[in-house]
Amino acid sequence: MENQQAYDRGTTIFSPDGRLYQVEYAREAVGQGAPVVGVRGDDAVVLAAAPDAGSPLVETDSIEKLHRVDDHLAVGTAGHAADARRLVDIARQTAQEERVRYEEPMPADALATALADHVQERTQTGGARPYGTALLVAGTTEYPTLVEVDPSGATREWRASALGDGAPDAQDYLEDAYRAGLSAADAEALARDALDAAAGDDHPTETVTVTASGAAFGER
Repeated sequence: MENQQAYDRGTTIFSPDGRLYQVEYAREAVGQGAPVVGVRGDDAVVLAAAPDAGSPLVETDSIEKLHRVDDHLAVGTAGHAADARRLVDIARQTAQEERVRYEEPMPADALATALADHVQERTQTGGARPYGTALLVAGTTEYPTLVEVDPSGATREWRASALGDGAPDAQDYLEDAYRAGLSAADAEALARDALDAAAGDDHPTETVTVTASGAAFGER
């Protein structure tokens, strides 16, 4: 039991079966966050989120789940809001540095890799803990792209994905309903329906549709 607790406390120590417990706990924090869904269409990527106010007295407009990173880049977050805010700030700085240096927009997969490199460092640095948030990075430069950044620093590109509370239900819905060749409107409709599968029908919803023309936020 004492050996188990040692691996449990250490943020950078592998257990004998190859697990980093603090990373697994960070994933649990993501699973308790309000859900966010991403769907990639033929010419757009749509993110949809259900901000969880927790009280009818909270102004839902003050809860940010979807963030503009650059004209053609947006990020959806699930997990600890403070950790998410920090990673969004890093994403914005990274995208702007890329634009200034190369005079062209940063592809979504390159941004996701840069964020994942930063996140991964927190899994092997003493005195630090992993970020308790996961990201869906959406962008359109040459083609629409949707990439997940996990608390471990791993990345995966998706056609459609969900994070947060109820994500397994949303993912099941997406796997059944997703079809190739979605228009922007169809992708948004699918994202909203998958979000309903995760959070129920009675919830505020915010969306962002990312096309080559830019990121357009929808009404809640």
